[in-house]
Amino acid sequence: MEELLKEVDSLPLIIKVILCLPCIEIFYGICRIVKGIVKKDALWLLLAILTVFPGVIFMWLIDLIWVLTKGHAILLGNEMFS
Repeated sequence: MEELLKEVDSLPLIIKVILCLPCIEIFYGICRIVKGIVKKDALWLLLAILTVFPGVIFMWLIDLIWVLTKGHAILLGNEMFS
């Protein structure tokens, strides 16, 4: 599972931006859940699940801004909101 996260992190910026689009954004939600499982962090996992189900309506915009400014989707960096 860690390989998936490394591959997602190494994607070109344009692909990361495309993955932020509303219909495709569920991919980042799944990656967040995987990261919570890999880290064995309950809070991270809870936030990841909340970004998929109720958060899918607005998370695409937050992820788009985050990718353009930080280079990765929110909750996919090393720190909680890095």
